[in-house]
Amino acid sequence: MYVVAFVLAALSALFYAAGDHQLGSVGADVCQVGSLFCDKPHYMMTSAVLAGLWGKFVSMR
Repeated sequence: MYVVAFVLAALSALFYAAGDHQLGSVGADVCQVGSLFCDKPHYMMTSAVLAGLWGKFVSMR
């Protein structure tokens, strides 16, 4: 679950950078595919935090 949380956090950073037009032409392609996440990258970061918390909860002994 930590891997999923890391992937979601990395995708959130990618969509944030694409939404701020920091990736050039690649950012335009990324925002064309995931326009919701370019506008609101905190949705994906929230999912990453929840996945990390869930992984922590499940791995408790």
